[in-house]
Amino acid sequence: MTMPSSSFSPCPDVPSLGVLLALLVMPLVSLHGQTDGTCEPVAQRGVRTLGCYVTAREELGPLPRDTALYWHINRFTSPAGAQKAKGPRGTVVNSLGQTWLFTIADSTWRPAQGIRVARIGPLPLVAADSFAAVYMEGIFEPGMHSRVHRHPGVEAWYTLVGEQCLETPQGKLVQRAGGPGVMVPGGLPMMLTGTGTEIRQSLVLILQDATKPRSMLATDWVPAGLCRP
Repeated sequence: MTMPSSSFSPCPDVPSLGVLLALLVMPLVSLHGQTDGTCEPVAQRGVRTLGCYVTAREELGPLPRDTALYWHINRFTSPAGAQKAKGPRGTVVNSLGQTWLFTIADSTWRPAQGIRVARIGPLPLVAADSFAAVYMEGIFEPGMHSRVHRHPGVEAWYTLVGEQCLETPQGKLVQRAGGPGVMVPGGLPMMLTGTGTEIRQSLVLILQDATKPRSMLATDWVPAGLCRP
């Protein structure tokens, strides 16, 4: 990712070396934004606007193998309404300024209320005895990218604003706002890049083996740069 340059003009009141170092570091922190695949809890976000933040983790236990499962995304006007409509394997999340009901269920599932936004799947499951659904929000400016990483379960995205490009050993996947959801199977290395002209805002799911770390850096694959402008 390209970091902004900083310049200083000579003036009578020269800042101390410590102040200069702080000014140089601040843009790096705001732009990097936990893009190494780890992500931080949204409560630790502070004043940062860019990056990847965990909004919820739901322990699901065993999942059925004889039924195709999907990520259902529904928007509500209030948390109370979303809680009332929540069913099994449902999670109410406040993310990107809105209230959502995220549900892992078969293709026919519907909540009694709310606005249906998307259904993403079928979700390819890894071999695991117990699963967790980890929900996140991703906010990248154009050109901002993650480090190469992988997850112990499928990762899925739905982009609300802007555009993103995912590169894996299988090629690239581009998702624009309002377009179909995209998925990367568990274990596959990837790099995510913000593309287009707007700051990209996406809802994210990792449906993973509950006993393993959410993500890890991948050093066994080098991207070919397919997502570069």
